[in-house]
Amino acid sequence: MPAVGIRELANLSMVIARGELLRYARGKDGYTARFEDRLARLIGVRHVLTVNSGSNALIAAMAAAGIGPGDEVLVPAYTWVATALAPLAVGAVPVLVNIDASLTIDPQDIERQITPFTKAIVPVHMQNVVCDMDAIMAIARRHQLLVIEDACQAVGLQYKGRRVGGIGDLGAFSFNHHKNITAGEGGAVLTNDDRYFERARMFHDPGAFIRQHAPTSEPLFSGLNCRVSELTGAVLHAQLGRLEPLLKTLQARYPGVADIFSGRPRCRPSPHHSPEDAVALSVLFDDPEEARIFGQTRGAGRLIDTGRHVFTNWEAVLCKRSFHPRMNPHQWAHREITYNVDDYQATLDILSRTCRVSLGAQYPAPVMLLQKRTLRAAIDRLSAQSRPNGGG
Repeated sequence: MPAVGIRELANLSMVIARGELLRYARGKDGYTARFEDRLARLIGVRHVLTVNSGSNALIAAMAAAGIGPGDEVLVPAYTWVATALAPLAVGAVPVLVNIDASLTIDPQDIERQITPFTKAIVPVHMQNVVCDMDAIMAIARRHQLLVIEDACQAVGLQYKGRRVGGIGDLGAFSFNHHKNITAGEGGAVLTNDDRYFERARMFHDPGAFIRQHAPTSEPLFSGLNCRVSELTGAVLHAQLGRLEPLLKTLQARYPGVADIFSGRPRCRPSPHHSPEDAVALSVLFDDPEEARIFGQTRGAGRLIDTGRHVFTNWEAVLCKRSFHPRMNPHQWAHREITYNVDDYQATLDILSRTCRVSLGAQYPAPVMLLQKRTLRAAIDRLSAQSRPNGGG
């Protein structure tokens, strides 16, 4: 988790001292507006809109893009459930796609899942690991599909020199307490498209038509209240200064920890689509049981055992129910969408054989050295036990 301290407190104190907690109270001089400008420059996009969660960032992005009833949206079978719930929130239906060994959406399975009703692909840069965006963008262009990057778990990361969240048509960030920068809760919509930005801004604020940025060339439509307060903006403005040092620490530590697992006969570091930019490490085992054993090591964990990111636990998606029967997007779909476990054995197999390994973003160097020794000892024991007639 990112550090929080005196910088955030100082910004919060300033907001409270002014007594102006509404994000629009100080216009472009407010912390939220300044955060958006700084984040846009960092990512390399024209527009950033801060919202109150990563979930609502995805929903606002889909509403901005005009995704709705009858549309199918391709999402990976390994991600936080909000990725699959977002299409349902705008009347569309999620279609699950297998992941590959990189833990991100499999471009080959994307091709297999495309139908005449597919409207968008949502690649998820999962666990600070980037997707194969070259392949995904090529598929999208070939089939005239939208790409909405779910970069909620990868704020600030780069893919071949470009920041994720700014590669597709729209992007979404999350700032909850598990993410690379945090305000406890929060999110952002990113885009280079002026119209998508206007529509996202309108969707996220029922009072958008009375704000300083009104009028707009986009016809008014109803939306939700997904605004943040200036308190959230103040924290995020301070947090943004912590992002690059955090990522540099992770990037510097990656080679040394990955080397522990390189050259092993029954496991290897998971493949990465932009190795020079890697800031997260997972290890792929040949045997699920060996992955289970290693996952019990401090600083490691087998991915399938976390549960909450695995599609088999997304009851709110799998049940295909809505808060009201007549508002169920599956009734508006052009065909029956099924979520059969047998269709996603490739995903479950990869997750059962993969362990995530912490790079200790907040560990002091001596603690990280001890952690590396712990990991090396654990994999050495496992290697010895797995040798024919080896171990005891």
